Amino acid sequence: MVKKVLILKGGVSAEREVSLVSGDGVEKALKACGYEVQAYDWNGDVAGLLRVLQDFKPDAVFNALHGNWGEDGEIQGFLDVMQIPYTHSGLRASLLGMDKVLTKIIAAENGVKVAESEKMTFAEFKANGTKLAFPYVVKPAADGSSVGVFIVHSAADAAQVFYDDNDRVLLVEKYIPGQELTVAVLDGKALAVTELCSSTAFYDYQAKYTNGVTVHKLPAEIPAEAAETARHYAEVVHRALGCQVVSRSDFRYNPEDGVVFLEVNTNPGLTSLSLVPEQAAFVGISYEEVCKKLVEAASFRRIMAG
Repeated sequence: MVKKVLILKGGVSAEREVSLVSGDGVEKALKACGYEVQAYDWNGDVAGLLRVLQDFKPDAVFNALHGNWGEDGEIQGFLDVMQIPYTHSGLRASLLGMDKVLTKIIAAENGVKVAESEKMTFAEFKANGTKLAFPYVVKPAADGSSVGVFIVHSAADAAQVFYDDNDRVLLVEKYIPGQELTVAVLDGKALAVTELCSSTAFYDYQAKYTNGVTVHKLPAEIPAEAAETARHYAEVVHRALGCQVVSRSDFRYNPEDGVVFLEVNTNPGLTSLSLVPEQAAFVGISYEEVCKKLVEAASFRRIMAG
């Protein structure tokens, strides 16, 4: 059994503040479970992280980092090299899950319905636009928490799309109207379907992490067949990507298009507003139990000799 846990929180991505809140919640939960816990606010200093790992000698690292260098395979690869067990998905699943284009390809190959889309750089979008008709969605191909997402209804909207890097890789996707849904998967089993009713234009970063901006309807008010499809799709994506313990998939639903997969999160938030703890509680699994499951399943990719 794991006894000592190092919690990595903070990080260097746009989701740093959310990660700090997740890390604080996890720290309290793991202490309540009887683990010896040390939390480390990582700011990108690799030498500092190495010192902490060498001094504390954790049995497992709880990865509470979000975004780039948290859930994209980078920190996972580092801990694999160090041969230190860590929570959540490994390098491969993390890398695939962060890449929205690759995730959509894998999902579609496994029978999951996805929206029509194009991959391009920001420079290409500015120069040539897209073959998709209005409305469509423009978002970074490899960022989490709906950072930098634009819903484009007209040429005027398209002119407002801006990123500070012309080489930024984008996913341009047909806009699917209807209800925003999310499904958490724990130990390979879908927990529930939540409808996200946001007072903003869509379930963006502000909506996710600002209290009162989004209402969670649990269970979602959708036909039973649609709910079953969403749960099934979430399990298929979790399995196809090779996710470990927990993931959360997002969807759109309307009667005409049905349930359409948008993206997956292989390291979903664990704040008081987060959806995984909420859905777990709905089916009788406490926040502490979720954290403990992650810790006890911590692993790394072993380096094989020869």
